[in-house]
Formats: sequence, C-alpha cells, structure tokens
Amino acid sequence: MNKKKFISLNAMDKIMRESGALRVSDDAKEALATVLEQQAVKISAEAKKFAEHAGRKTITEKDILLASKE
Repeated sequence: MNKKKFISLNAMDKIMRESGALRVSDDAKEALATVLEQQAVKISAEAKKFAEHAGRKTITEKDILLASKE
C-alpha cells in the first residue's frame, strides 16, 4: 500500500543538490520525503495542541515554530 506523498521528489532533489550533492538516487529522494513528512506530521500535531491550549482553532506560525523546537 503506497501512501500519498505530499512533498515532491523534485523538491527533494533540489534540497539535496542545494546541500552539495552532485547526484541523487530516486530511493534517496523518497527516503528524505518520507522522513520530512513524518516530522511535519509530528510538528503539526504538536502545533495543534498549542493552538487549542491558547483557545484557538487556527494554527499560527508561532505554534509551528514552538512545536519545531520540542
């Protein structure tokens, strides 16, 4: 069962090349996308808790930044 990817492999390629990689395999792009998406879900869940604690339904930039430090 394939999960839908939210981050494109092209974006992963650009990120890795920006960091100095000359060549990037498709498997590496998929692995990075998977890891980043997992982190994004964790950060989003934590940010949702911060917003709810503040009595808001809207997640703000501050919520995301605070959650990313956890």
